[in-house]
Amino acid sequence: MLVPRLTDTVMAMLYEEISAACVRRGYHALVATSHDDPELERENGSMLLGRRVDGLILTTARVDGGFCQDLLARGVPHVLAVRTFGESVAAVGDDRLGGYLATRHLLDLGHRRIGLIAGPDHASSALGRRAGYEDALREAGLAVAPELIYPSSFSMESGEDAGGLLLATEPRPTAVFAVNDDTAVGLLSAVQRAGLRVPRDLSVVGYNDIPLAARLPVPLTTVRVPFAEIADAAVEQLVQIEAGLPAVTRRFAPTLIPRGSTARYR
Repeated sequence: MLVPRLTDTVMAMLYEEISAACVRRGYHALVATSHDDPELERENGSMLLGRRVDGLILTTARVDGGFCQDLLARGVPHVLAVRTFGESVAAVGDDRLGGYLATRHLLDLGHRRIGLIAGPDHASSALGRRAGYEDALREAGLAVAPELIYPSSFSMESGEDAGGLLLATEPRPTAVFAVNDDTAVGLLSAVQRAGLRVPRDLSVVGYNDIPLAARLPVPLTTVRVPFAEIADAAVEQLVQIEAGLPAVTRRFAPTLIPRGSTARYR
């Protein structure tokens, strides 16, 4: 398995689920990281193939294909998880629906000036969640405001940086959708540093529902992704491909989990 980094809670959770799904089928999972560096992805992917693995599961896919195109050209059995680029078989969440649910929740609470901490443009998951955010705004008759959108690298640090910029925007947003829980945690740090309170001064929605989300001082409203189902599907797809059987991309619906970090606009 190739992941961007194991310090990312989502990637660590997904690896454990994939490892368990492999064991249930008599396989063992190895993991290597890429740090979202295309060259390191190729280097470590080649290292795993050199160890005669049966196939690869990648959560590192970029929308331009990159290493995945090399694997397709070489006929290497592989499956993408969480991210996709459209040609390789994948097991993913419905990120556009998830972004829509998060933003619709804030709109239903009366918020109209809603910021977005977006992810990197090379990740299909981030692009899908942003598209869902834009869908919900347009459905509500609101224009997408570029000054309320800041990118992140999915990390707490980048979420804190983006959060600081959003809080300095005039007029300040009344709510923010962060495209993963780590960036939401970084945003919460920026809110506290600014002397503001969640949800009194700012409503916040994250994404993924990592274990920390429900245990924060103000429990985080977030979008739950069914990682166990995604992991099991990815392993099953890889086993099918290895056996010469047809496999198709599968997409899993997320669920909004309302908690204490969102409140009605006052």
